[in-house]
Amino acid sequence: MTQATTPSRSSRTVRDVVKRAGSAVFRIIGSATAGSRPVPDFLLVGTKRGGTTSLYYDILKLPQVIPLFPSAKRLPKANETKGVHFFDSNFWRGERWYRSYMPSRSARRRAERAVGKRVIVGEASPYYLFHPLAAERAAALVPDARIIVLLRDPVMRTYSHWKERRRSDAEPLEFAEALQAEDARLAGEEKRLRDDPSYYSYAHEQQSYVTQSRYVRALRTWVELFGMENILVLASEAYYSDPASTMKTIAEFLGIDYAPMADAEHRNAAVGDGIDPQTRERLASLFSEDNAELEALIGRRLPWT
Repeated sequence: MTQATTPSRSSRTVRDVVKRAGSAVFRIIGSATAGSRPVPDFLLVGTKRGGTTSLYYDILKLPQVIPLFPSAKRLPKANETKGVHFFDSNFWRGERWYRSYMPSRSARRRAERAVGKRVIVGEASPYYLFHPLAAERAAALVPDARIIVLLRDPVMRTYSHWKERRRSDAEPLEFAEALQAEDARLAGEEKRLRDDPSYYSYAHEQQSYVTQSRYVRALRTWVELFGMENILVLASEAYYSDPASTMKTIAEFLGIDYAPMADAEHRNAAVGDGIDPQTRERLASLFSEDNAELEALIGRRLPWT
């Protein structure tokens, strides 16, 4: 019996180089044919650490949803591309670059012949919800897109966001210290993002633990630009407890057929110790007013309130 071996560092390096080179070639091809690549039909815009990765790959299991270009079948990678981050961090690259990720009209027609019905395309970039210019940019380029928002208990989202940063050795501070440092870290960052389309703020995306959990301010901008009737707000807790019901709701919202699938897979979970009860209670109190405004905006109760 042949013993399984772990790929060497050199083989992984070669594979990574080939992957990057292949991706660059596809971006060139996609950009050159951007005129034949329609913009996406839906955007999954947030929230970070809310389960968007799991949800997007479940949406891709619906027969009438096709992946971004190129499909993972054409590259040495495990998963389909999830998000493009165009309306937040890559807007400076231009519309042709964004369209380079979209399937061509001919690819859509082939998929439609195979499925026997129309197909749709979407992407999931969870920073879109929070970035101060993303909604405005999206409304200008994809005004007819359907918007899906997946929100999580803001207390646990805040904690999970911090755990993710600690897990990747990107956050030197303990949880309480990081929350205390947040205002100073974010000072002036939103203005810089608004003033300079090419500016990227690590602090604004990755160290805004509490601020990104104040959902109502960010969501209100999307509602003003797209209309509540074109926005589907989901709760992560409901999705994980009953994925089939959530997927039926999404299929109806997107105007496609629902097809039963295997249980949802929880991806990118941030393992670690749980949040202590006192901190949880303090954060719950902090978010209470935001939660009330959010429920008033969407017109229904949320599972964590």
